[in-house]
Amino acid sequence: MLDVTGHNAAHAPARRKPAGRGALVGLLGPAFVAAIAYVDPGNVAANLTAGAQYGYLLVWVLVAANIMAVLVQYQSAKLGIVTGKSLPEILGERLKPASRRAFWVQAEIVAAATDLAEVVGGAIALYLLFGLPLPLGALIVGGVSMLLLAIQARNRQRPFEFIIMFLLGIITIGFLAGLFISPPDPAGVAAGLVPGFEGPDTILLAASMLGATVMPHAIYVHSALSRDRHRPDPHLHVPAPALARLVKATRWDVVAALAVAGIVNIGMLLLAASTLGGEDGTDTIEGAHAAITANLGPVVGVVFAVGLLASGLASTSVGCYAGGSIMQGLLKVRIPMMTRRVLTLIPAVVLLSVGFDPTWALVLSQVVLSFGIPFVLVPLVVLTSNKALMGRFADGVALRVAAVASVILVVALNLVLLWLTFSGAA
Repeated sequence: MLDVTGHNAAHAPARRKPAGRGALVGLLGPAFVAAIAYVDPGNVAANLTAGAQYGYLLVWVLVAANIMAVLVQYQSAKLGIVTGKSLPEILGERLKPASRRAFWVQAEIVAAATDLAEVVGGAIALYLLFGLPLPLGALIVGGVSMLLLAIQARNRQRPFEFIIMFLLGIITIGFLAGLFISPPDPAGVAAGLVPGFEGPDTILLAASMLGATVMPHAIYVHSALSRDRHRPDPHLHVPAPALARLVKATRWDVVAALAVAGIVNIGMLLLAASTLGGEDGTDTIEGAHAAITANLGPVVGVVFAVGLLASGLASTSVGCYAGGSIMQGLLKVRIPMMTRRVLTLIPAVVLLSVGFDPTWALVLSQVVLSFGIPFVLVPLVVLTSNKALMGRFADGVALRVAAVASVILVVALNLVLLWLTFSGAA
């Protein structure tokens, strides 16, 4: 039998049996790893652009997206805990061969777009801090991420979680420090909570922000992280009370982790709105960094760049782990994580070497991510509502309605974006 931590209770000393709030704290961690995806460099590009160009107009997009993120990450983690399998594994078992391969292709495209954004963002940070050429910076980011992945690959998930949580702390400080010097306008923030757009460009930005906030690869990987942490052997029986305790701990884990990520995302937009409005060149991260440095001082500029570097290093490690989980679950193919890291690093290095605009690459990558969201949300909602699969932990009516509403909202926004793009209105 397993105890509430997912370990074999027969070999666990009785005095170490978890109890109370302290035990719940000990079960936290997987959601903080998944939450790194929500504060990656793609978020920086999308949020800074939105705030600099349109002020507080799109604050509501981030608030709505973060609420959706809490919902779907909880469902993903719950699926992994209750079934002992990741979302890609369950889909791999249920889809026919042709459908499974097609699904894998779109999921890998999303994961590749994610990794591109994260490596590029880390390279930009190294350029801002040390003046390193972007291709060299990309290689360094890839090398450091290999070290982080090596820790996880040795079945040392808890140390990996602690490292990622430490980097999340640096990201939070780096991206929010400027708000203490240039606080946002309360009236502007309140107005930004009212949903609305100002033309096709703001819809494009909203889709980019949504793709950067509700991350498909984070949804896939969270089920794997929770399974690996709490159900290392899915064949061992876990009593319903123990599962209930794990699900409860996961709920707190997700709320706490996504609250941090949401505050960071909204804080980036508010910083851009209060500091970068009317400044030239703020459509790039380098330009935004220069404007932040000029308006708030070099110390804040350095802290911001350090936060961007931590974001790139942490998120690219998690993204590579997610890609491996997707391939293994859908195709039953396992590529060594170090090999995968090298292969996924190549596109970013090539793009930066040929002079492709790095900030534009970040924004476009988030738009690609937004189109991958329905492909992960629809199966997730269907599976977590399946009582035959989830038993007593199947989604209730309220959760199911909220999840369906989220899917409809995402699909509708992307259909509008497609229509604007191909009709030439944009």
